[in-house]
Amino acid sequence: MHPTIDRMKEIVASGDDTKIIEILADDVQFLPPTYYKTWTGAEPAAAILGHVGQIFEDFTYRRIMGEGNDWALEFQCRVGDLDAVGVDLITLNDEGKIAKFEVVMRPYKTVGALRDAIMARVMKDPRFLKFKDALT
Repeated sequence: MHPTIDRMKEIVASGDDTKIIEILADDVQFLPPTYYKTWTGAEPAAAILGHVGQIFEDFTYRRIMGEGNDWALEFQCRVGDLDAVGVDLITLNDEGKIAKFEVVMRPYKTVGALRDAIMARVMKDPRFLKFKDALT
């Protein structure tokens, strides 16, 4: 397994954006399941992933598939009392950092609960306001 994927397994559910940013490329593209636009840049991606890591409960990766620069990490978790499954689709750059991070998740009801929880957090996060310009 790639060292970045090993590191991701350790830190993604921690909610610690200072650790998450270490594995992201500066120009990472982050495609969340709760928002239709792409976030570009390590700082906004790390901030959002940090909040998600604090919202998800009982997060665990069930299966990891891939090789080289392309990986799919299947996960399960809860958002409040709602269960979810999803897949992190990861593309690494030549330096081994995450260049593209797309999250696909279901069911719809849990994705909606996640969206509401994230919005409640980021709208109170002063760091987040500067990231609004990062949308592409």
